[in-house]
Amino acid sequence: MVASGKNRFFILVAGVAAIFLILLLRLWNLQVIEGHRYRTQSEDNRIRFVPISPARGPVFDRNGELLVENRPSFNLMVLPREVGEKEVLFARLNAFTGQDPETLEKNWQKGRKQPRYLPLALAEDLGWERMELLAENAVDLPGVFVEAQPVRSYPFGDMAAHVLGYMGQIGEEELQKSDYEGHRGGDFIGKSGLERGLEGHLRGEPGNHLIEVDVKGKKLRILRTREPRPGRQVYLTLDRKLQQVLEKAFGDEAGGAVVVNVHSGEVLAMVSSPCFNPAHFAQGISSAEWQQLLEDHRHPLSNKAIQGQYPPGSTFKIVTALAALESGLVKPDRQVFCPGQIHIGNRRFRCWKRGGHGWTDLRKALKESCDVWFYQVGFETGIDRISAMSLGLGLGTATGIELSGEKKGLIPTREWKRRAFKEDWFDGETVNASIGQGFVLTTPLQLAVMTAAVANGGTVYRPYLVSRIEDPSGELIFQNKPTVVNHVDLKEENVRAVREALTAVVNEQRGTAWSSRLEGVRMAGKTGTAQVVKLKDKIPPNREEEVPYRFRDHALFVAFAPADKPEIAMAVVVEHGMHGSSMAAPICQALFAHYFGVQAVGAREGIVPEGD
Repeated sequence: MVASGKNRFFILVAGVAAIFLILLLRLWNLQVIEGHRYRTQSEDNRIRFVPISPARGPVFDRNGELLVENRPSFNLMVLPREVGEKEVLFARLNAFTGQDPETLEKNWQKGRKQPRYLPLALAEDLGWERMELLAENAVDLPGVFVEAQPVRSYPFGDMAAHVLGYMGQIGEEELQKSDYEGHRGGDFIGKSGLERGLEGHLRGEPGNHLIEVDVKGKKLRILRTREPRPGRQVYLTLDRKLQQVLEKAFGDEAGGAVVVNVHSGEVLAMVSSPCFNPAHFAQGISSAEWQQLLEDHRHPLSNKAIQGQYPPGSTFKIVTALAALESGLVKPDRQVFCPGQIHIGNRRFRCWKRGGHGWTDLRKALKESCDVWFYQVGFETGIDRISAMSLGLGLGTATGIELSGEKKGLIPTREWKRRAFKEDWFDGETVNASIGQGFVLTTPLQLAVMTAAVANGGTVYRPYLVSRIEDPSGELIFQNKPTVVNHVDLKEENVRAVREALTAVVNEQRGTAWSSRLEGVRMAGKTGTAQVVKLKDKIPPNREEEVPYRFRDHALFVAFAPADKPEIAMAVVVEHGMHGSSMAAPICQALFAHYFGVQAVGAREGIVPEGD
């Protein structure tokens, strides 16, 4: 009996010891072997990482006027790892935010490739009432919080929208690129214009909060804060007042225009019409609005100043004239008889003036825009010299401005045609090219650069929009300066002859831009009309308004002023405006009148322009 009792006692002690040993081993395993993992999980349940979006850098004009700033916005954020059944969460959020579950699911999917511990945006730009509802019901919304985020604001509405650009949510492909390292799903980035080109300068550096929360996700205290660093300040070459004058002068017409400093390449104003309001993109544009913009036949999203490729029409006669004079084959007093048409080979080429201009020299040919003089002189000069002069003056190649998507235009050569069509060059194509038709294509920006080069004597400057960039404290980060791209060695007497003829275009009777002259300042310029389709022979005189809009000719005008001591140059293209003299030149007149503080003359006198 005694031995049996002792055995039971030892068995009991051994059992208890074994249990304690197992508990100790388990405790050792939890605290030592897996301690780090459980501590991490504990901290994860207790601590929340909340990013703080930086204020995007402001944008100013050349005089320090604010063009783009920020306003406060509140976004609905979610931590995916804290969400159990997202469908249940979406149903609850629908009542508090007005966002349908499908939209919430779509936004959720945008962040599916990012780590689950990073928050993503489910809804943007919530109003105060929505915020209050979310705060009151935070206990029933696990993983959900509201994040304050600065959003782009535009004090002048849609002014210079194509230059400034618009914002949009970052896409999945962009998230994979090294250029966007540090971004997360739901972030807004520059999608066009300078917002895109200067993303690295404007964005700033995000900060973050480490927040302690309770089991229900309620914030207890902030453990640590790293403040965000605002984006850099950008100062442009644009003049806000000049920009508004140009946009007002353009009105509802479609097309593009550019104003540049003749001696530096600074862009003082740039217009593309029709426009869009970048504020609509600041926190996400609806699919319907986006589709409407895409389907608009006048293409409001395209920056026509750098992407619109148009035949330059008679504005190109400046290039042909300089090529002819510099070749030595033609002098300014060269006389060509214009009966209203000319035959070269077996083809007939008409002048815009059916009755002809009679005997014509360089001055009269530019002043009255005689096509026949340029047909003959261009044919004698040859496409090789004309193309070389065009390329030398900045046509047919991207200018290098800070905006993405710039088009090159086209200056045809013999080699180009062989590559493109596997055909030789024809004389008739030289004749067409000599008046800016045929294969020739240019952008408004290129025409402005070319005009500035003629005004300053042959120096081609790279046009630029960014004057300087400063950090938030005002320290200079970048300072732009004039860059010479090319210099065409033009004879002074040839430049003088062309300038005098261009001055006559505006300031002498029978000049095609006589109705657009200024009081007190002499402007030099050249009108142009560029065919969209060949309808000239089928349109009765004075009945061009009957032609459907999409088939009407484009209207162009290039100019610089003052004619004797140029400061600024400009190019205007009005799509389907029919005549440069009546549609494009008055736009330039309005801008120059404002810039020089003078009055317009011709329009006030009620003069009806004649010619292209």
